[in-house]
Amino acid sequence: MNDAYRAAGVDIEAGYKAVQLMKEHVKKTTIPGVLSPIGGFGGLFAPDIIGMEEPVLVSGTDGVGTKLKIAFLMDKHDTVGQDCVAMCVNDIVCSGARPLFFLDYVAVGKNKPEKVASIVKGVADGCVLAGCALIGGETAEMPGFYPEEEYDLAGFAVGIVDKKKIIDGSKLCAGDVLLGLGSSGVHSNGFSLVRKALAVEEGDAVFQHVEALGTTLGEALLAPTRIYAKSILALCEQVEVKAISHITGGGFIENVPRMMREGLTAVIDKASYPIPPIFDHIRKAGNVPMDNMYNTFNMGIGMIAAVSKAEAQTAMHILRAQGEDVYEIGVVENGSSGVRLI
Repeated sequence: MNDAYRAAGVDIEAGYKAVQLMKEHVKKTTIPGVLSPIGGFGGLFAPDIIGMEEPVLVSGTDGVGTKLKIAFLMDKHDTVGQDCVAMCVNDIVCSGARPLFFLDYVAVGKNKPEKVASIVKGVADGCVLAGCALIGGETAEMPGFYPEEEYDLAGFAVGIVDKKKIIDGSKLCAGDVLLGLGSSGVHSNGFSLVRKALAVEEGDAVFQHVEALGTTLGEALLAPTRIYAKSILALCEQVEVKAISHITGGGFIENVPRMMREGLTAVIDKASYPIPPIFDHIRKAGNVPMDNMYNTFNMGIGMIAAVSKAEAQTAMHILRAQGEDVYEIGVVENGSSGVRLI
């Protein structure tokens, strides 16, 4: 026991306990390729590259952002880990990569083992949904840097794809169909605007039941980010997916052009799918212009995949069989604007 370190605000024993508590959650993420248990200096993973001509690693990193403020207010910490995983694996699957493993970083003001284990449970749940392994991470106790009840959460994912199967938009052409996969709500972007518009930190706002949402405001906002990895990979096995966009920070306006090659524009019909009521609630409460909504939030579509018109119906059937809400939301046309909402 290090009494001097404890006096400085760092409880080593609490760190040991947190590791023991999280092991049960980490264990359920084990997949073929995992070579080491957590606790070592590095996570070891041996990828299966049989059948691949030129294996390419694809990586992505992200955090949860100020959505964590909602978790603090609700004192609910078992879902934000899924958000962290989702923000990373949803990015790398846009290249057609299969997620292999994930590592997390949790920085806390005070190490409360049960809370840390709850956070890691959410990470592990996300890894199971993504089909990847949680092979390591770091918990840092930082007294004086974070308030005792607060923390930050970030991570990164690594996936793999055969070079010839990389999805990069190069095969896109006019007439291709855009399929939108439904989101679970706000996901993990735009929460600085959400918090201001809804005044969530005033009184007990997050605990108030909102009839239009069918739940409390806090529960609606904490709905974990949907993970699309398995659905997209199943789609890629059966049809040619020409381009994919994760609708993350920057909404439609910034993310859709990232999937388009030069000379093409995505024309999206805003009336082609149902917009979840949480977005209308945010817009009205904060008097947010509609253009700003589409430039900040996913507006109910978490991912967009482009396929040929001939394969659109087959693709929708595959995605629905995977449990996705999927809509034909637009088409690719010749043009230079990248995206046009109608």
